[in-house]
Amino acid sequence: MSFTFLHTNDMHGTLQGDKVDWLRNFRSQTDLYFDTGDAIKTGNLGIPIKPEPVWPQLASLECTASVTGNRESHVLESALRAKMAGATHPILCGNLHRKNGSEVFPASVTLSVNGIKLGIIAVMVPMVTDRMKTKALSEFLWEPPIPTALHLAEELRPNVDCLIALTHIGFKQDQELAKAAPMLDIILGGHSHTVLEEPEKVGTVFICQGGSHNRFAGLYKWDGQLSGKLIAAGSV
Repeated sequence: MSFTFLHTNDMHGTLQGDKVDWLRNFRSQTDLYFDTGDAIKTGNLGIPIKPEPVWPQLASLECTASVTGNRESHVLESALRAKMAGATHPILCGNLHRKNGSEVFPASVTLSVNGIKLGIIAVMVPMVTDRMKTKALSEFLWEPPIPTALHLAEELRPNVDCLIALTHIGFKQDQELAKAAPMLDIILGGHSHTVLEEPEKVGTVFICQGGSHNRFAGLYKWDGQLSGKLIAAGSV
């Protein structure tokens, strides 16, 4: 049994025109599509005056799930909701919560593809933590991503055949996560704009990341092991 998937990260509002058509060609060849954050154009503390155009584009590409990046976050709930307006696919983030402890986005999701039970967890870079003085201005707090991901992975691992972490924490932190959570199969990363032409293996965990600004997309196959590579924009 196996499945194929497309991966993008750090598009920064560049998913438009020919880039959509280019990705659609590869999406038609894959079972799943994951994005790992900073898909929108609006910056960290910006508030969009109209819905971000990336959301209907991701809907047209049938995005399976994504994780929030720093661009998709804000310290105010009204601003966060404005950034996410129009998103229709599952958006995950396990280490972000309101100050009262309530969940903002789901921490994980499970699905079946080609007879394989797949678990997906997600964490992002902390924007405001309990130790920061700026927490007084924020309606949200972020927990450390690696301990959060480890907890989620331990919880989900017994129930799935393949476990994927969608992360927006940077490549060095992904390497640390792979060491801390060997029960993961795949880490799909973002934030550091690292170009990994092929998956990098840390222990038994595969890490993928594809630069930024839609210069590359990752096309992969999992059959107990991960194979695949980055595809340069415009290639067929």
